[in-house]
Amino acid sequence: MKRQALWVGLVALLLCVSVGFLTGCSKKAGLKAGESVTSQGQKAGDSTQASQSSQASQASQSSQASQSSQASAGADDAAARERALRDKEMADQVAREAAAREAAILKELQIPNIHFDFDAYNLKPEAQAILRASAPAYLKYTNYNLLVEGHCDERGTMEYNLALGQKRAEEAAKFLIDLGIQKDRISIISYGKELPLDKGSNEEAWAKNRRDRFIVSKH
Repeated sequence: MKRQALWVGLVALLLCVSVGFLTGCSKKAGLKAGESVTSQGQKAGDSTQASQSSQASQASQSSQASQSSQASAGADDAAARERALRDKEMADQVAREAAAREAAILKELQIPNIHFDFDAYNLKPEAQAILRASAPAYLKYTNYNLLVEGHCDERGTMEYNLALGQKRAEEAAKFLIDLGIQKDRISIISYGKELPLDKGSNEEAWAKNRRDRFIVSKH
């Protein structure tokens, strides 16, 4: 009976040792598996973090390159606008200077009206003085032409005044040609009494209307 109890005790002890050993092994395996999973998770996290860091770096570099490109393009645009503005200002300045020169030349070429006595076409001394003073400008600026208009007052027929106005224009043109202006640069026309300067019907108005008018034009 004692032996039987002893064997039962030994068997029980062996069972306890076996269970303990198997439990320890199971825990160790679980710990190793957990460590392995943890290690793989850390590795995966590190890999993801590295990938994200690389992507962020690439995005930053791309953004910096884009900003640099935009800044360069903006600088080029600003320089182009500045050049265009300078060119426009220069062109405007050249145009203003050219217009001022043209206005000065036309002013120099302008010949005041000359006037005639009633029913006459000969040049009075004051008319000759005006033409003589005006001729040098036409000798200087040879690319300008001159139109001489002959006018009369309202008295007399239209046909008579057209003929008289023609003679008045011819006298002035001949005088200027004699002063050296080329004949082909001077043309004449008669308006008779059609275009009065003063529409009054008195001696003062008639004296104003008996005239030659001079129109400057460019070749």
